[in-house]
Amino acid sequence: MQKPSIPKGTRDFTPIEMSHRNYIFDTIKAVFQLFGYQQIETPAMENLSTLMGKYGDEGDKLLFKILNSGDFTAGISDNELLGRNSIKLTNKISDKGLRYDLTVPFARFVVQNRDKITFPFKRFQIQPVWRADRPQRGRYREFYQCDVDVVGSDSLLNELELIQIVDEVFKRLRIRVVIKINNRKILAGIAEIIGEVEKITDITVAIDKMDKIGLEKVNEEMAAKGIASEAIEKLQPILKLSGTNEKKLAQLKEILAQSEIGIKGIAEMETIFELCKMVAVPTSIALDLTLARGLNYYTGAIFEVQALDVPMGSITGGGRYDNLTGVFGMEGVSGVGISFGADRIYDVLNSLELYPENAQAHTQILFVSFGQKELMFSLPLLSELRQAGIHAEIYPEPVKMKKQMSYADSKNIPYVAIVGETEMNENKVMLKNMQTGEQKLADIHEIITLISQKK
Repeated sequence: MQKPSIPKGTRDFTPIEMSHRNYIFDTIKAVFQLFGYQQIETPAMENLSTLMGKYGDEGDKLLFKILNSGDFTAGISDNELLGRNSIKLTNKISDKGLRYDLTVPFARFVVQNRDKITFPFKRFQIQPVWRADRPQRGRYREFYQCDVDVVGSDSLLNELELIQIVDEVFKRLRIRVVIKINNRKILAGIAEIIGEVEKITDITVAIDKMDKIGLEKVNEEMAAKGIASEAIEKLQPILKLSGTNEKKLAQLKEILAQSEIGIKGIAEMETIFELCKMVAVPTSIALDLTLARGLNYYTGAIFEVQALDVPMGSITGGGRYDNLTGVFGMEGVSGVGISFGADRIYDVLNSLELYPENAQAHTQILFVSFGQKELMFSLPLLSELRQAGIHAEIYPEPVKMKKQMSYADSKNIPYVAIVGETEMNENKVMLKNMQTGEQKLADIHEIITLISQKK
């Protein structure tokens, strides 16, 4: 018999791991709500017509396609099958796919529900996404994104708010981070100045890999994409700019003086840095000109967040997009958003062991089971404890005491309630502290008070 397994790039989560993950989701959700964002959900699968062409060629290749139900090869001729044209065949046998991110489905949602929502529309979404990527550390085929977006507003106050959300989330999770920021208008200006406007996508896709493959390989990739050697040469000093954010922007102003779009991008960045200074954002914010964010739909400020104490890729990222809803027939709706990578944040917290002691929502008291009379006595007490918000359970069978105590130990249950003839006669239970071994008779109100104080 074949040993059961799960697909590469996916994971099971035990109860303890789920309590840790819920700590992350609850923390992020609380911060989103603090800033006035409302929750929505969209289906796991979307029509391929919704997804295709929104992420560039590389993104399209990573979409998981879903086979049409029934006889999906019925409409395909033998010649088409023998032709082995995978793109043409896929279009005939699959018209749906698993979502690649939450932003494109959100844009579709906005267009479909435009009459039901109020603009600016501030939404958050916490759901899984799927990518047919090569699994490696910090990169999974199924992973959760925690997205927060505002659409219907051009104001750079929204960019400030997203930076504040990042700062607050990681402050609460106690992860030290740096927020890297750039602007697609600056990148467009650079492409203009070096004479490669048509190659803007190839340039941004290449330089976005700078952290992973280094400058030399980035240059090789650009050359392979047909970018002129003179243009690559002109790009080098820009990619190597150093100093403070203000110094980099001042140097860029000179370099991009002849580019209208580049100067506009610099002005946006100056405003964002000024706003951050005004509200004294504590987290370090760095202008990084190699940051490009591979997705095609970004048009303004772009963000990535990296943990300082764990070697890990970006744990949060996003940016401004001015024309995403336009592909669904709704022009002129600007948006900006960021996505927290819950699975990478989970890996960072595991590496640093930063979970608080109360992150695991486990049982607080277990009633042991001796027989029918004791069960009848214990059940009303269990109900009373649960109504008081205390996590309580009873062992379902009257097995040996040792087995029931081992169960409590394995689940890290701090208190065990023992009920016998003496306890029932006094309308109390024998409460055992599993850490100290101390036992004492206690009534239900004493138990509620004692356990509530331990929360």
